[in-house]
Amino acid sequence: MPTFDTSFTVPAPLERVAAFHNDTRALKKLNPPPIFAQLHRVDPLGEGSLSEFTLWIGLLPIRWRAVHSGVSLHGFTDTQERGPLAYWKHTHSFAALDTNTTQISEQIDYQYAPGLKGLLSRLLFGKPGLTLLFAWRAWATRRALAGDAN
Repeated sequence: MPTFDTSFTVPAPLERVAAFHNDTRALKKLNPPPIFAQLHRVDPLGEGSLSEFTLWIGLLPIRWRAVHSGVSLHGFTDTQERGPLAYWKHTHSFAALDTNTTQISEQIDYQYAPGLKGLLSRLLFGKPGLTLLFAWRAWATRRALAGDAN
């Protein structure tokens, strides 16, 4: 099963990083153009909470439903219940490096669906696509947390 790992630091305390990710609007802030998230249902982050959304990649809609687990100050996991891949488990981990710096680590375990759906998911969610997506997310997270400091 393929795995994607990345990490980055943000100049913000652990509590602010966790609060940012707990905000139901965070998903909309973390996608680069031309990807836009249309939120259908986003429960407050908690054990067993659900997120249902459509990722619009240009004119292409990709419907997704994820359930959250392992929710704590130090991160959470979202697991795809329905979506473009055969399997997707995304673990977000937060670790305080000092009082004003937090490391965010992301690990995704995934499996492509067979057939045409799998071909599309390989193009969109292969290593190059995930690398670009998470480079944007690192920038967007730093930007959002810098704006939250005011």
